[in-house]
Amino acid sequence: MKNEEKNVSKLFMYIGIVYVTCLLLSNLIAGKMWAVTSSITLPAAVILFPITYIFGDIFTEVYGFKKARGIIWAGFGCSFFAVLIYLITIALPHPGYWENQGAYATVMGTTPRVAIASFAGYLFGEFSNSMILSKLKVVTKGKNLWIRTILSTLVGEGFDSVIFIMISFWGTMDNSIVLQMILFQYLFKVGYEVLFTPLTYLFVNWVKKKEGIDTYDYDVKYNIIK
Repeated sequence: MKNEEKNVSKLFMYIGIVYVTCLLLSNLIAGKMWAVTSSITLPAAVILFPITYIFGDIFTEVYGFKKARGIIWAGFGCSFFAVLIYLITIALPHPGYWENQGAYATVMGTTPRVAIASFAGYLFGEFSNSMILSKLKVVTKGKNLWIRTILSTLVGEGFDSVIFIMISFWGTMDNSIVLQMILFQYLFKVGYEVLFTPLTYLFVNWVKKKEGIDTYDYDVKYNIIK
């Protein structure tokens, strides 16, 4: 059934807060490198960022693409605002006795190139994930949620990994290393989603029961701006 006119519930608001929090934290910890093995290095954000895709699946599956579109843009707006505040605080004059300016700037700062890469990867990844999940739900008549979440993740995380790594690092290091980073990051994120599929099922079913909603996006135009 369609619930396009239903007001946003408290549960939707709470899930949205957790979603945006995970997104902001992911952006903040992305500068920390994780040495998975002696030959594999990933940004620390991979331990948290895939959760935003799980929540994205929940928004689209339960509330539909239009509601998911709103929360995706909310996440983008909050991320942009956070980066702006980080840069402003770094630029503020600091007293001579404070010796942590360099460390603060290293942790909180970002280059325009990395910021653009992050925003572009996020938008392409999240919207493609939501659109594919929404369309597949109609095609499969709401069956086989695991197939829909995994297929949408394969595309969404693919866009995010390729766009972010390519824009951030292409030309700054050996091409083979860049391609390796894309591959390992992509495989880790997809594996993360697959591993958490049982929990996704439980949470989706609980939210549907709690809200009394199971939205099908019939005749929805996938306009990401409106």
